Amino acid sequence: MSRPTKALINLDALRSNYRLAQALAPNSQTMPMVKANAYGHGMVPVATALADLAPAFGVACIEEALELRKAGITQPILLLEGTFSAEEVAIAALKNIWMMVENHAQKEAIINTELPMSVYVWLGLDSGMHRLGFQPSDIADVYGQLLNSRNVHKPIVLASHFACAEDLQNSYTQQQLDSFNQALASLSEYGDAQPLQSLANSASILARPDTHRDWNRPGYMLYGSSPFDQPHSNADKLQAVMTLTSAVISLRHIAAGEVVGYSGRWRADKPSTIATIAIGYGDGYPRGAPNGTPVLVNGVECPLVGNVSMDMITVDVSALTRVAIGDPVELWGPNLAVSRVAKLCNTIGYELMTRMPARVPRIYQ
Repeated sequence: MSRPTKALINLDALRSNYRLAQALAPNSQTMPMVKANAYGHGMVPVATALADLAPAFGVACIEEALELRKAGITQPILLLEGTFSAEEVAIAALKNIWMMVENHAQKEAIINTELPMSVYVWLGLDSGMHRLGFQPSDIADVYGQLLNSRNVHKPIVLASHFACAEDLQNSYTQQQLDSFNQALASLSEYGDAQPLQSLANSASILARPDTHRDWNRPGYMLYGSSPFDQPHSNADKLQAVMTLTSAVISLRHIAAGEVVGYSGRWRADKPSTIATIAIGYGDGYPRGAPNGTPVLVNGVECPLVGNVSMDMITVDVSALTRVAIGDPVELWGPNLAVSRVAKLCNTIGYELMTRMPARVPRIYQ
């Protein structure tokens, strides 16, 4: 029997979440983000499952794009960070890979490289996140240069990214939206050659219809997690795609005063039953998970006790009327939100899912 640690991937839930993104913005094109191995879910299986629904896919780099091409994905693929050399521009042209342009070096590489065909370009605007993109004051000039280049296919897409969209009370999203709209207005001199637009991430797809433009870019929501700390009518419709599951592999009864795990971090204050579970930081479970982090054993919440090991955790199952070796365990999934576990570990669900290593088998259902 193989080690019981697995990540079960519900592709029907994935497709349902994608359809929700579409339904919330029926006048937009919906581009799923499959970068970082589809947030840990498996880039090729996820893209394959969405291939009949999605008009394009978003990745971080050309290596990810070429992996999708090798797997038979034919839709356009957007490089969200753009290219890193002129050689990549030529590859992108041949492989129908779209490029974000966020700095002058990338712009010059596209304009000056000899290409067999024109390329699709997304023009990145720094509307306030201050990570990537041209300043609003530069947009009209850069847009004009790209528009006049024979290497650039038209239309161009003007794109930006929100820094605080998951905080619905934060006025910074509106400031960024105003900045985007002002930059767009600066392109009015180009008449009919106006760009398409892209702004909305998962949070703004779910909660800000005023940000829905020609292209929306759902990521986290596709995988069934809400970007919000509070309940939200649309986010509550999402279905968890990943269930990180394992099993009890050992049981022991300890006396009051005994310690559990490395460094003796947890000490029993009464006679306790401790279950050892085959999951650890070598499987992507957070080493920093504190005592009391919930773990579902036989569907019942039980507290993590002691330090997380590389391959195992220990859980206090004293409250269970029955527990045995082989009993099922859910670390996160439809019954225990990954965001809840992440918050206790002072991180976010994105990180827990994307850093899951290859040794955890993904089982597609």
